[in-house]
Amino acid sequence: MTSDSSTPCRVTVCRGCCCGDPRKIPGVDHAGQLPRLRAALGRAAQVRASDCLDVCDQANVMVVQPSAAGRAAGGRPVWLGLVNDDEALADIAAWIHAGGPGLAEPPGVLDLYAFTVSRRVRAALED
Repeated sequence: MTSDSSTPCRVTVCRGCCCGDPRKIPGVDHAGQLPRLRAALGRAAQVRASDCLDVCDQANVMVVQPSAAGRAAGGRPVWLGLVNDDEALADIAAWIHAGGPGLAEPPGVLDLYAFTVSRRVRAALED
């Protein structure tokens, strides 16, 4: 992330061995999840797919990293698991449009999705 205060949030969507796999999580439009999230966020965040983030028990996993302004305000990456429905995507998009980590409180329902990862896993994403 650059020091430019206009740098937006970034959402990393796991698409590794379990996340995005209809055999592990049937009934979810995995292929459509990324385009719907990108459309909902517009320019408010960069969305990227990643290989396995090593928290397969939480599939589908997304990590919301703060914008530069959010990080300056103390925001840290937020890990969200079991993101398997469009309502969760809408809540994530609304939170990011409101400012995201460090700048806006997430909708209360996102507390059900948030989890903490080990330092090893967290460090792998930041590499």
